[in-house]
Amino acid sequence: MTRRRAAAFLFASALAAGIPALAPGAAQAGPFDSGPLADFMNIFRTQAIPRETVAWSGPEKAGTVVVSTSQRRLYYVLGRGAAIRYGVGVGRQGFSWSGTKSVTMKKEWPAWRPPAQMLARRPDLPRYMAGGQDNPLGARAMYLGSSLYRIHGSNEPETMGAAVSSGCIRMTNKDVVDLYDRVRVGTKVIVR
Repeated sequence: MTRRRAAAFLFASALAAGIPALAPGAAQAGPFDSGPLADFMNIFRTQAIPRETVAWSGPEKAGTVVVSTSQRRLYYVLGRGAAIRYGVGVGRQGFSWSGTKSVTMKKEWPAWRPPAQMLARRPDLPRYMAGGQDNPLGARAMYLGSSLYRIHGSNEPETMGAAVSSGCIRMTNKDVVDLYDRVRVGTKVIVR
């Protein structure tokens, strides 16, 4: 099935299921903005930096997440000498960090409230943004310890491979859904 036919099928299915169509410019979230239909639509987005399985020789045990800020890559260690490598966006100059954290919480299509530090720098930002395709946290978020940092999706896939964030690790929505399904609360995350 082609992408256009798949999208038409999904739209028709949503209408048949009683999900109302939105008028142009409506502020209400639509069925393709978040949730399972949005996850499905993200499958068809192209990846600037393709996800791939690579050789891994590090001492980290299977299930560990390792972020290389210099390479702008995230590795999910599979064990037996292999890892999945994802392209990521990392903290820009003055906002990069390193250390070890653990995943303390996971959320699908999270809402976003910019922290006070970010609002001080950018008072034009909204104070709250509901989860959805336009939300800067994207499709999934994995919260790191008690810090303000997260591994999260992005509504700006063109920023993968760049140092652009305020310290969070950004992934495409397609990749963050894949990682989210692999990672559990308590997963060790090493940022180098």
